[in-house]
Amino acid sequence: MTYDISAIRSEFPALAAGVAHFDGPGGTQTPRAVIRAIGDALAQPLSNRGHETPGERNADAIVTGTRRAMADLLGAQPAGIVFGRSATQLTYDFSRTLAATWSPGDEVVVTRLDHDANIRPWLQAADRAGAVVRWADFDPATGELTADDIRAVVSERTRLVAVTAASNLIGTRPAIAEICALAHDAGALTYVDGVHYAAHTLVDLERLGADFFVCSAYKFLGPHHGVLAARPELLETLRPDKLVPATDVVPERFELGTLPYEFLAGTRAAVDFLAGLGGRAAGPRRERLAAAFAALEGHERTLRDRMDKGLSQLDGVTVHSRAADRTPTVLLTFEGRDAADAYHALAQRGVHAPAGSFYAVEASRRLGLGDRGGLRIGLAPYNDTEDVDRLLAGLTAYLAR
Repeated sequence: MTYDISAIRSEFPALAAGVAHFDGPGGTQTPRAVIRAIGDALAQPLSNRGHETPGERNADAIVTGTRRAMADLLGAQPAGIVFGRSATQLTYDFSRTLAATWSPGDEVVVTRLDHDANIRPWLQAADRAGAVVRWADFDPATGELTADDIRAVVSERTRLVAVTAASNLIGTRPAIAEICALAHDAGALTYVDGVHYAAHTLVDLERLGADFFVCSAYKFLGPHHGVLAARPELLETLRPDKLVPATDVVPERFELGTLPYEFLAGTRAAVDFLAGLGGRAAGPRRERLAAAFAALEGHERTLRDRMDKGLSQLDGVTVHSRAADRTPTVLLTFEGRDAADAYHALAQRGVHAPAGSFYAVEASRRLGLGDRGGLRIGLAPYNDTEDVDRLLAGLTAYLAR
């Protein structure tokens, strides 16, 4: 499939400012189709969902259409798609709901590779339930978190394994299907943080074996809100706190209050935009998404190879992203220099690559970087070779100071 980067870049108004954006892991820029969909949703009649008035029908069409779009993106069922304010909020909500089924002495597994949003909610829920937290470690020398690392801490008392599908700090993609299978063999559920993963790899919920998979639309060109996917029959077994008049139907029973219709419309547009990245205009959306992500991964692999080669030629730079399977995300530190200084120097040259631990504090500490982290470089669908060359030139100039 083709990947017309010039045509793709032309769809992002923010790129006209001339900044080379490497901050995709923190949130992507927005294409015109998404901006337009949000505006169009707000310009038409809207009200609470129903089927009587135009406003009711419009709201219902947005919600049902976006559930179908996200089901196509995640390889899930529309009835298993739950919307929330953010991935963090959804994880807190589900941690409280699941913890209500735990007993003292039950065990929960978390990993040091994860974003804190897939650690702290489970630690706090376990504490309230009297459950035991067991930590799975990763190898700081390679950045790898293996199924054996999870196996070492899973037991017959394990009730949940919370694990990232891709590290937002160093890009590592653990073997999620294998991890989910071993968790299920122990009788445990799996909660997979796919926020960074879904921006780079086509998700297949069934193939991964994840019981819960959470992501954020603004990491894949959409607006700011969270999405969770699960099997509808699993959601039927859970009883979240809810208002008495609120529906008990799945998945709506997990969605508190009125949904942000305009943002959902933007998310559907983002999925459709992604489906067009590979240049394929016809066929079912899931098939178009598969072709698009194949083209995207090829494009990002080319840019990552170019970036890795350039970084390897810089003295005094340590690359902490070393896993064999990883997203196009790189974490750097500099000998005798603060990564925040590099961030500021690059920003002055119109290159945005932020510094920090990006809420992956456990991973940053395990790497020996404390809470300060490093300089994170992350690719997005609109990056091109000129962006990469500007980044490398900026780093070269910074190191020569």
